[in-house]
Amino acid sequence: MTNQTYRTDSLIAEDIDAYLQAHQHKTMLRFITCGSVDDGKSTLIGRLLYDSKMIFEDQLASLEADSKKLGTQGGNIDFALLVDGLAAEREQGITIDVAYRFFATEKRKFIVADTPGHEQYTRNMVTGASTADLAVILIDARKGVLTQTRRHSYLVHLLGIRHVVLAVNKMDLVGYDEAVFQAIVADYRSFADSIGISDFTAIPISGLAGDNITSTSLQTPWYQGPTLLAHLEQVPLNSTAAQTAPFRMAVQWVNRPNLDFRGFAGLVASGTLRPGDAVRVLPSGKTSKVARIVALGGDKAMAVAGESITLTLTDEIDCSRGQVIVAAQSPLEVADQFETTIVWMDDTEMVPGRAYWLKIGAQTVSATVQAPKYEVNVNTQEHLATKTLDLNAIGVANITTDRDIPFAPYAENSDLGGFILIDKITNRTVAAGMIHFALRRAQNIHWQATEISREDHAAMKNQKPCVLWLTGLSGSGKSTIANVLERKLARMNRHTFLLDGDNVRHGLNKDLGFTEADRVENIRRVGEVAKLMTDAGLIVITAFISPFRSERDMVRAMMQPGEFLEVFVDTPLEHAEARDVKGLYAKARAGVLKNFTGIDSPYEAPEQAEIRIDTTQTTPEQAADMIIARLIP
Repeated sequence: MTNQTYRTDSLIAEDIDAYLQAHQHKTMLRFITCGSVDDGKSTLIGRLLYDSKMIFEDQLASLEADSKKLGTQGGNIDFALLVDGLAAEREQGITIDVAYRFFATEKRKFIVADTPGHEQYTRNMVTGASTADLAVILIDARKGVLTQTRRHSYLVHLLGIRHVVLAVNKMDLVGYDEAVFQAIVADYRSFADSIGISDFTAIPISGLAGDNITSTSLQTPWYQGPTLLAHLEQVPLNSTAAQTAPFRMAVQWVNRPNLDFRGFAGLVASGTLRPGDAVRVLPSGKTSKVARIVALGGDKAMAVAGESITLTLTDEIDCSRGQVIVAAQSPLEVADQFETTIVWMDDTEMVPGRAYWLKIGAQTVSATVQAPKYEVNVNTQEHLATKTLDLNAIGVANITTDRDIPFAPYAENSDLGGFILIDKITNRTVAAGMIHFALRRAQNIHWQATEISREDHAAMKNQKPCVLWLTGLSGSGKSTIANVLERKLARMNRHTFLLDGDNVRHGLNKDLGFTEADRVENIRRVGEVAKLMTDAGLIVITAFISPFRSERDMVRAMMQPGEFLEVFVDTPLEHAEARDVKGLYAKARAGVLKNFTGIDSPYEAPEQAEIRIDTTQTTPEQAADMIIARLIP
């Protein structure tokens, strides 16, 4: 056992409080290792853990248990055993997830994310890089700069990591040749300059032999720079810059243990704060002053970036989870339309116009992604024309949210400018994104108040406006039922308007086809029209296949609570196909008509429709009466 380990163990045994106090005040560096397959990431991490001899207690206990099985002493754990323990991926030959490791030296604590090398797992690399201060990009000295090296470097820069180490590994396999090392560095520098990486530290290493990992290697007398561990110990953290920026804190929860205390808890994203400072709550814009700053140990005289705190304010103003508390004189921008960079992380491609959940900070809103402006070729930086993004693609696209959100450009603050997109149906995280800026039109277009309200329009018609959304397969009977329904409502002196799928495609939506993206846009436009008609006090009847739940839910979200009634015209496929009034199923079966719902495009049946009509048992007249009974009790 080394003297360093002995001193630490002795301190733990003699004065655990002193050890914890000393350990607590060490700075923490989060870094990521990335590169292509078999570049030696797990071996490098194993070498760092093995040579530092400062593994956290749970790792040390596990390793000592393994060493006892082999008859070795705790201080002489075999390096190969450690590497094999880290590399659970050996069973498959590749790392398929992000593995986090913890270790420390006398100068600093470290969290390292070991990320996968295969291109199809780039999304996992993005996850590991999202919280890192530094990136160690490994290159096999025998292979040089590869496509995945460029991809990871581009993502590292995109995610705002400004400290980059180029670790040229396996130098022992090229005879520690300086010329090989310099050629790789020159090749990488050319690419780094093209993507905006202005500075990086290149180190020749051998993870297996330990060269230049924790101690200077005699095999590379031509290299005069620091070892990898020495560089990790001395690289400056980003905390200083975060503390000098204006104060920002996203509210994660409202803490009210009793009637006399109402606190707003969260992690300080940037800046410093003291009691008495003026603050502003966004997006409402309400202002107040800080009464107290409460932390785990009690009240604090000052809070700084990176601390978790609870604030109390001098005024009772509205503030809830997801809102952002900022310095009153340095507010954030608030907008609902943005230009963004998106890294698509799902096997299913992005559908432009579809509504996804967007999670930014502690707030979750509904958002739609427009067709990408372009996709980025990470090798050449070329902008490629595209209509969508598939797995691991990186593109620039505009996003619109359903309400104003406070934000900062990602380049200024990753906490307030970074977001994820979540599929509303599967609840999978499908993308990570970075906000560039708010679109100018979002700042220049304001809602114009009118004197006659939607309530006035409804009162003049003596009815409650709503949308009766008939959905079902082609040939299910939607249009027939809709026509009967409108005729009956007209006889009852109700003011209605019928929007039929085929009719709308002759005018408003004649520019749209039947791809998934076009179907989404078709329903979005119809939803916006239906919303305007309900504002006019009308009962709107729609007859659309509307095959996707997410789009029907999107239209529901546009309406006032209780004003959207989903009517599932439930007709089995074999019955609808047997009718085939328009001859569409025959064309689809013959391969003439592509993307036809029920044949080569899916129909997602409603799970909780307000009304279900079984057309095998119910006539159109009976169906219309069922809907009216629900609409007018």
